Amino acid sequence: MSRSAPLPPAHPPSSRIRVLSADAAVALIPDEAVVTVSSSSALGCPDAVLAALGRRFVDSGHPRALTTLHPIAAGDMYGVKGIDHIAQPGLLRRVLAGSFPSGPSSMASPAIWAMIAANTVAAYNVPSGILFDLHREAAAKRPGVLTKVGLDTFVDPARQGCAMNAVAAETPIVRKMPFEGDEWLFFPTITPTVAIIRATTADERGNLSYEHEGAYLGALDQALAVRNNGGLVIAQVKRLARGGSIRPFNVHVPGILVDCVVVAPDQMQTTQTVYDPGISGEVLRPDASFEGAGWGMETVIARRVSQELRHGDAVNLGFGISANVPRVLMEEGLHGAVTWVIEQGAVGGVPLLNFQFGCAANAEAIVPSPYQFTYFQGGGFDASLLSFMQVDRDGCVNVSRLAARPHVTAGAGGFVDITARARKIVFSGFFTAGAQFEINDGALRIVKEGKTRKFVPEVEHVSFSGRRAVANGQQIRYVTERCVIDLTPAGLMVVEIAPGIDLDRDVLAQSDTPLLVARDLRLMDAALFQPGRFGLRLKERSHG
Repeated sequence: MSRSAPLPPAHPPSSRIRVLSADAAVALIPDEAVVTVSSSSALGCPDAVLAALGRRFVDSGHPRALTTLHPIAAGDMYGVKGIDHIAQPGLLRRVLAGSFPSGPSSMASPAIWAMIAANTVAAYNVPSGILFDLHREAAAKRPGVLTKVGLDTFVDPARQGCAMNAVAAETPIVRKMPFEGDEWLFFPTITPTVAIIRATTADERGNLSYEHEGAYLGALDQALAVRNNGGLVIAQVKRLARGGSIRPFNVHVPGILVDCVVVAPDQMQTTQTVYDPGISGEVLRPDASFEGAGWGMETVIARRVSQELRHGDAVNLGFGISANVPRVLMEEGLHGAVTWVIEQGAVGGVPLLNFQFGCAANAEAIVPSPYQFTYFQGGGFDASLLSFMQVDRDGCVNVSRLAARPHVTAGAGGFVDITARARKIVFSGFFTAGAQFEINDGALRIVKEGKTRKFVPEVEHVSFSGRRAVANGQQIRYVTERCVIDLTPAGLMVVEIAPGIDLDRDVLAQSDTPLLVARDLRLMDAALFQPGRFGLRLKERSHG
């Protein structure tokens, strides 16, 4: 790393923190720094500091050749640019991210995707939990992360090794190695030298509190990794407070880890949300204030997914169709029967939809994301409800990349961490893309078949390994509008079809990979295909 701008020494806890403009703060970042950024899309994004970093490079050509680490994501395509502020050739040399900005194909591609496609930055899609683990290893000055998360997926060096383009493939970041008679993935430690984090309040000693935030994310772990390696920690906040005025139990990042503070009073709470006290847990929203699941084919799928749940389950929830399942339970009078857990850190409450996804209202607890990922990686929860873009003959799932539309997919985020040891996974999606339907008297009819088949011989990008799931005894189910499919040791097996669906014409003939058919093939409940309550009854947990 260049020594042209030496990093400041750690300040004693009794001193006042330096309050700088965003431009003055980023002037402290040297060439070739390894910069870690705490955010999840717009949630917690220190956008003012990232914007200043981009401006500095335009004006001066420095800092150059940065490596940036984004355990979840930085910015989006809906008003908070995040990483796109710094997506400039010469400024960025390498990017490791759990996710990247994404949006509909009608939008222009983010600048970072243009750099990835042009091979002007080495880009890696690293599972979010592993990226958080790497920060912990860097903080403790350990050699790296040894894990089974990602085996036989795009994370595995036998496939892409996390590399998103040719220039990244030239410098591997993960290798496969034996340990104690088994096969593991090893990620050598990457030591961050600058952290850009965000909070709500900083006091005069640099102590940070998060009262208006929707999540803690990984700010504490990122600051620890940088501080323990003599680096620079920049905190963007909404406001300043007198020293000592924040209760110690409310301080999430202590001032001994912070070098300077940038005040940005207009920072967004999350995507297209300036501030909602329900997101930060300062008020509890009435149950009636939440929109329902509505009516349509996505709701039908979410309804069928809800039938997989049990009373008392702790259930992870992903983006897409499955995000509607909490609304289904509310409409059925079963709100609170399961506890939702999402990767940004919320436990319980009501996970929010659309631009606010990743936040929850009325949460019971919000834990730092690194600990949530430890929970996921170890399989401590009961089930995960996720989406799919493609499924292949081995039950492998692609959610992370489509070559024809790269910027429409964000990458895997925490998907690989979550699915590695989940006891039960219910994937949901349409059987084909773009099909048109009619629902009459509890029966489904395909009016026009979709142009793109989602059940394929081989997925483009392996985000989830069906082979490892079978070997590990995981329970895997794929729920679509027209059928339900189980992953078995013999292959994909159709176990249910919707009323009105012809098995041969609408299912088997519309799959590009062979499907088995269960001997006791069942009909999906016709009540799923009728508006109004359908009489959901959750299964009871076994205590045997």
